[in-house]
Amino acid sequence: MTQLVDFDEAVLRYDPVIGLEVHVELSTATKMFDSAPVIFGAPPNTLVNPVSLGLPGALPVVNRTAVEYAVRIGLALGCEIAETCRFARKNYFYPDVPKNFQTSQSDEPIAFEGHLDVELADGEVYRVAIERAHMEEDAGKNTHVGGAAGRIHGADYSLVDYNRAGVPLVEIVTKPLTGVGARAPEVAAAYVESLRDIFRALGVSEARMERGNVRADVNVSLRPGPDAPLGTRTETKNVNSFRSIERAVRYEVERQAAILDGGGRVVQETRHWHEDAGTTSSGRVKSDAEDYRYFPEPDLMPIECSRAWVEEIRATLPELPTDRRRRLKEAWGASDREMQEVANAGAMRLIEETIAAGAGSADARKWWMGELARIANAGGHALADLGIAPAHVADVARRVAAGELSDGLAKQVFDGVLAGEGSPAEVIEARGLQLVSDDGALLAAIDDAIAANPAVVASIQGGRVQAVGALVGGVMKATRGQADAARVRELIFEKLGL
Repeated sequence: MTQLVDFDEAVLRYDPVIGLEVHVELSTATKMFDSAPVIFGAPPNTLVNPVSLGLPGALPVVNRTAVEYAVRIGLALGCEIAETCRFARKNYFYPDVPKNFQTSQSDEPIAFEGHLDVELADGEVYRVAIERAHMEEDAGKNTHVGGAAGRIHGADYSLVDYNRAGVPLVEIVTKPLTGVGARAPEVAAAYVESLRDIFRALGVSEARMERGNVRADVNVSLRPGPDAPLGTRTETKNVNSFRSIERAVRYEVERQAAILDGGGRVVQETRHWHEDAGTTSSGRVKSDAEDYRYFPEPDLMPIECSRAWVEEIRATLPELPTDRRRRLKEAWGASDREMQEVANAGAMRLIEETIAAGAGSADARKWWMGELARIANAGGHALADLGIAPAHVADVARRVAAGELSDGLAKQVFDGVLAGEGSPAEVIEARGLQLVSDDGALLAAIDDAIAANPAVVASIQGGRVQAVGALVGGVMKATRGQADAARVRELIFEKLGL
């Protein structure tokens, strides 16, 4: 068993320093250097051509859209955009890299010296300094068959799918994140989540982590204190969920603290993340840049980003998620906690569009974060995939505010819309869900409830006014839930002279 130190004890004795290398696959129509299409889930080795297979004599051509997307990402992260940059060959052998080198960028990245302000759950903001963002191509995918946990060790054989080879990537590399202390796991996860939201807002990637569109290499090191030199780091590769990023940082802090406590030495290496066990295991000794023998790619010309083109791209940038969240928080009068819950549920756009369709901000949040979130969670769906339009939610909210529907009837309307019975108006008509607002009809039902419950009436008249709930319930049952409970209560008290 790997020895661990309790996380809270570890951060009392050591200062954790983290760094993140985040890879995002770009949603271009074709690959980075050739015309093979980029499509998720296609049959293995059907989206390839001589360039992506690295066949002799095949020459690459740069994807202009991928360069534009890289510039968009760099600008959104406050980076400087290089006027000229170039690609390099990163040389290493691995079966899923058919050329035996990866076309990447070394000392001439397209974007550099940026930052991202990351807001944590309690509202604290941590500024992450970004060293660079560079373009490169993705590798293929190895599948190891047999053995345990899908690893190469113990596998019977391996298969290689080159569909992903050559898909455009941007890699974003932070500077060492210092001063994070016990919040290191939380900062790491929040940073990657912020990046994911930016990628989606920019329209450069679907950024679906479960598909590997966004993957993080998590670097962790420990040192005796904030003034000590940086410790030896490990790099946990290809972590692709926020929860796993947080757990990987925590585990490495606990593991490295145990090694240092025992007088040992942390090995600079890559490590594998095991989701099922929540642990890391050794991969290979970590290579430094010189080990890859970088040299300029001879088959590609340098990239020139004119200042005019960069400014054209800057002018098209959308409102970034953090700015949008702050604006909506003020407009909605919501708390930090409420906005965090809305963001976590993926409901920001849905609520915003519901308000634009005529609902009040409180009502829009109430229905999306209440009944509709409950239905989505019960069915294992994302709110956006629930199948109800913001305009329909706004229609129902307006009818409740106008007294045409009670909350209970509104839930039945949502059930009907989600069942494919039509718009809210069509569901109300077909199911007969109009609220009974005629006092005459309500008084008749009240008379019946009073006559049927003399003991309850006596109790109310004797001072136990809370017993009126039994009479209200009887009227609601008689009207199939189509009465306004507050109005029924008022009429009962009037009837009893109270």
